[in-house]
Amino acid sequence: MKIFKNFFLLFVLTLGISFSALAQSSDDGMGVIGKWDLTIVIGDDDMEELGLFRHGLMSDAGFPGWLEVKLSGFSTLVGRYVGYEGSARPVSKINYSPETGKYNFTIPPQWMDIEDLYFEFSLEDNKLKGYMMLDGHKLEWTGVRAPSLKREEPPVWGNPKNLLDDNMSSWIIPANNKFRMVDGVMVNQESGGNLVTKEKFDDFKLSVEFRYPKGSNSGIYLRGRYEMQIVDSFAVSNITTGGIYGFIAPALYAGAKPGEWQTFEITLVGRHLTLVHNGIEVISNRPIPGITGGSLNSNEGTPGPIMIQGDHGSVEFRKFVITPAVN
Repeated sequence: MKIFKNFFLLFVLTLGISFSALAQSSDDGMGVIGKWDLTIVIGDDDMEELGLFRHGLMSDAGFPGWLEVKLSGFSTLVGRYVGYEGSARPVSKINYSPETGKYNFTIPPQWMDIEDLYFEFSLEDNKLKGYMMLDGHKLEWTGVRAPSLKREEPPVWGNPKNLLDDNMSSWIIPANNKFRMVDGVMVNQESGGNLVTKEKFDDFKLSVEFRYPKGSNSGIYLRGRYEMQIVDSFAVSNITTGGIYGFIAPALYAGAKPGEWQTFEITLVGRHLTLVHNGIEVISNRPIPGITGGSLNSNEGTPGPIMIQGDHGSVEFRKFVITPAVN
């Protein structure tokens, strides 16, 4: 009996080592497992033909994306993808060819009326390099591993900064701006440009008071990369008010009615987000997996600005105070 137990233990250990090697070896296509920050190159002609536009401070070189690759079962690769617009969408299977070292997958479009999107790429020197077919346009892209953003020490908070004044001096004003200051309230009356702060931030606390009319839709991009939804909604989901678009849903819906003032108390440390919505903690120290659609860039390891979405619907802010970390 003792001999059998020893044999069984050895078998389990061997099996565990085999599974670990399966997940870590790049020879069998598993080296791509992880989260990747993408830069997708697109020229002005392609942008125009696809009906896209560069917003805010988006790089002229392209637009950001994000890809997660996971192992399902023993050998099947699956994942999630975030592109120019929309939310994180599932990738049901990522195919790998040992003969060519190439990966590929296809996903349906989300909000664009186009053909299915096709991706093909390879892993080279711990970076991804490939292309995507977007409605007949071949767009080259590269990917680097997303940083963990793990903080070893808690932040030391600096002095609060008021981002609202009569001249909107804290913001980069776009040519198609529709935001105006009215009696101390920053009002976006109709669809226009996005506002981006002049200053960039690492860890911070953000205190906001806002309201919106019935049927409206807006959002606040934390570091210009993670959209916190502001939308006329009432259900609990990752696309409702207080959710990180496509990734994190609030634990419960704490929103008020359209036309009523609401509050966000946001704390972002590394990837970890805490949100108190109208006095109720609805997200508690949750990690944000990656960038959301409409982000300024995918450079997650660097500080970023605050961006307010102005290209959707009306929204008003009567308080916008940020407290940055100083260490």
